[in-house]
Amino acid sequence: MGLFVAFFSIFDHPAQAASAPSIRDDTPAAIKLPVPQRPHEKSYLGLSGTGHFKISQIKAPVVIIEVFSMYCPHCQKNAPEVNRLYRIIEDNSYSKDKIKLIGIGAGNSSYEVEIFRKKYDIPFPLFADSDYSVHKALGEVRTPYFIGIKNNKNGTYKVFYSELGGVEKADEFLEMMLKLSGLQ
Repeated sequence: MGLFVAFFSIFDHPAQAASAPSIRDDTPAAIKLPVPQRPHEKSYLGLSGTGHFKISQIKAPVVIIEVFSMYCPHCQKNAPEVNRLYRIIEDNSYSKDKIKLIGIGAGNSSYEVEIFRKKYDIPFPLFADSDYSVHKALGEVRTPYFIGIKNNKNGTYKVFYSELGGVEKADEFLEMMLKLSGLQ
């Protein structure tokens, strides 16, 4: 029982998000994810081919990354509001092509990510990080953790948001992302 509790405490949501590490601007360069096999996910991200891609290759000025875990009760509870965020972005003609949302399952296998996707009906691309390589590159953040990245036209990028915690209200979160990224 003690090991079970210790494992889940890794993903426990602390009361103060201020203790969360700040993601540096060079962090996204260390993240390589497999090109999605699902055609609609590949199209959503504006990717082609196979192999791996970098966050900066996603065809959108802004990318929001959710670091989650299938085992995180806060991620599970927050999934409907994150889905709502996705739908608000996609239903808005202004934000639809400007903001893309992805999820990275810290320590989760493809099987575990698929369980999370199905159980919570996640409409945006999710990626497994079973060896914690992305999680380590991100500073071993707790979950849920959100990162906002602005992709610049010259191929550079800037991390404009890096916070522990869920999406309380999708519309307010989107408004904040638009302002912080400079899209609004």
